[in-house]
Amino acid sequence: MRSSVRVATAVVALTISMAGLLAAQGIAPKIVYVNSQKIIAQAPGRADAEAQFQKEMDQYKAQVQHMGDTLQSQIADYQKNQATMTPAARTAREKDLNGKRQAYQQRVQELEQTAQQREAELVRPIMEQINKIIEQLRSENGYSFILDAGSQAGVVVAADSSLDVTDQVIKRLLAAGPVATKAAPMAAPSSTTTPRS
Repeated sequence: MRSSVRVATAVVALTISMAGLLAAQGIAPKIVYVNSQKIIAQAPGRADAEAQFQKEMDQYKAQVQHMGDTLQSQIADYQKNQATMTPAARTAREKDLNGKRQAYQQRVQELEQTAQQREAELVRPIMEQINKIIEQLRSENGYSFILDAGSQAGVVVAADSSLDVTDQVIKRLLAAGPVATKAAPMAAPSSTTTPRS
C-alpha cells in the first residue's frame, strides 16, 4: 500500500514538474486521462482470453484437488493406524508423508507460477493493442500526458470529465477488433508428483 502511495506521489510530482517546465517555455501542457479498468473491461478478445484461462485453470485446480485429497486420505490412514505401528514403521511413514506433503506444496507453487505466466501470455496482446491505441491518440492530439484514473495507484483523484478520453480509446479498440493470442495453450497438467499410498 505504501509503495503505491509513493508511486502515485512520484507520478503526480513528475507531472506537475513537467507541466511547470512546459509552462515556463510558453507551452500549455495538454493533459487528459483514461480509465484503464473501463478500457480493459470492454477490450475485444478479453472475454475469450479469460474463458481460455479459466478453462486451463480448471484442469490445474482438478489436479491440485486430487493431489490434496490423496494426501489427506493418506494422512488420515496413518493417523488411524499409527497406534498399532512399530516406532520404526511410524518414523518411515511420517518421513514418507512429509516428502509427499513437500512435493504437493512444490507442485502447487509450480502451478501458481504457470498460471501467472499463462495469464500474462493471454493478456499481453490485448494490453499491447490498448497501449498502442493510447499512444496513437496521444501523438495525434499532441497530448503531453495521458494519466490513468483507473489505476490502483490512484494518480487522478479529481478531473474535469471533458478531459476523459476513455471512450475514444474504446471506440478505436472496438474498430480494431480482437487481437489474436499467439500463445499456445498450457501443457496438460502432469501428475507425476501425485502422492501415492
